[in-house]
Amino acid sequence: MSTKPAPVAVALDAQDLDTALRWAEQTGPYVSTIKVGLELYLKHGAQAVQRTREASGGRDLFLDLKLHDIPNTVAGAARGVAALRPTYLTVHASGGAAMIRAAVEALPQTRIAAVTVLTSLSETDLSAVGLIGPPLDAARRLAALAVAAGARAIVCSPREVAAVRAEVGPDVTLITPGVRPPGAAHGDQTRVATPEQALADGADLLVIGRPITGAADPAAAAREIGAALARWAASGPPKVDDPCGDGGESARLLEECE
Repeated sequence: MSTKPAPVAVALDAQDLDTALRWAEQTGPYVSTIKVGLELYLKHGAQAVQRTREASGGRDLFLDLKLHDIPNTVAGAARGVAALRPTYLTVHASGGAAMIRAAVEALPQTRIAAVTVLTSLSETDLSAVGLIGPPLDAARRLAALAVAAGARAIVCSPREVAAVRAEVGPDVTLITPGVRPPGAAHGDQTRVATPEQALADGADLLVIGRPITGAADPAAAAREIGAALARWAASGPPKVDDPCGDGGESARLLEECE
């Protein structure tokens, strides 16, 4: 029986290309997207993109380079990966409107995805680097700035996705890392949610790495996540009105829901 690929970007976070190729091949039938990030791209370059995409069966490409530099440099970097035809390319929203706009103009066929607040950062971490206020407010502000500059996708943690969705409307793709199936270890992620909760709150694409690639059988792990999401969707997922998600859990953790 064929299975519709789940709205999951499997994170191929490995330095070893053979390992990444194996993961791409094993999970390709069950996910919509493969994510190639800095670890793999800096070591193997365009070859990593081309070969993992082929191994996955031609899945969408999320090129997660998190560009952050002056606008001219970011525009040149975006043009430098144009031949790879990424579906998504990430830039840091904190680089500012001019930088985001430069990436958008340099790569018009790609959805520039602006990263708001890294899922590893807590409120204390944000304060230490000069971003005052809880992650929820920072993500909301950065998302609004990025969309106004032309970004067509936003990367935010699942704890902020409902508030960001309310901020940017229905036409922007929301991508959520920090997604963990029930019982999975959080690792270095501090703001997490289950796949079902992230989708209920308004996410479009879930980034999942170690719960799949770290499993004894990555194919089985990806298949089970997809099956769980299909069962959840078939049961008629409830509308989530709480702008912080988690039925108020984020409000308790972030103390910032309005």
